[in-house]
Amino acid sequence: MQHPNYQKQMEQTLDALQSAKKVPRLLLHSCCAPCSSYVLEYLASHFQITVFYYNPNIAPRMEYKKRVTEQKRLISELPVPHPIAFLEGNYVPERFFEAVCGLEKEPEGGKRCLECFRLRLSETAKAAKAGGFDFFTTTLSVSPYKNAQALADIGEECAQIYGVPYLAADFKKRGGYLRSIELSKTYGLYRQNFCGCIFSQRESTGAPSSS
Repeated sequence: MQHPNYQKQMEQTLDALQSAKKVPRLLLHSCCAPCSSYVLEYLASHFQITVFYYNPNIAPRMEYKKRVTEQKRLISELPVPHPIAFLEGNYVPERFFEAVCGLEKEPEGGKRCLECFRLRLSETAKAAKAGGFDFFTTTLSVSPYKNAQALADIGEECAQIYGVPYLAADFKKRGGYLRSIELSKTYGLYRQNFCGCIFSQRESTGAPSSS
């Protein structure tokens, strides 16, 4: 079965918005500053973006705070056509552990990760609904370790529940991941070698990854 071309779909959406001369509001869930760098650069001319930082999977608290600080710094330094706002979700690690209960021994990228995606995207969709946003999406697909098809499926589920369109994307395409590495170097961003949760940290091999 051939998977949808999310990059092409998104480009068509962006072309339609440009033709309509409309600058809609996008709630962008960010997993970390490095991954958001390319996505913000790419989408900022098409949307009024609010970065939603909701990642209860990240541990310990000191690591979480460090990543929040980097996200805010990037937003303040990145030159974009429309100002980027920042919204921090509640950091309640217990919600993550509840969501993945029973899946602790799953391999990285397996069912545990899907439940983590679902938790974060559901909260993003909920916040998008509450804030009156036109779209929501996530930076997660910029990572070569994240399944764009799975993210799109979960995003669509959340869109149906909360009534806010999900902007399906595969941001790693068209050199997106490589560009995120370049921007990370340009801005001296803190890059992690594990996703953020204690399970990914245990499996970390030391190669830079994305959360």
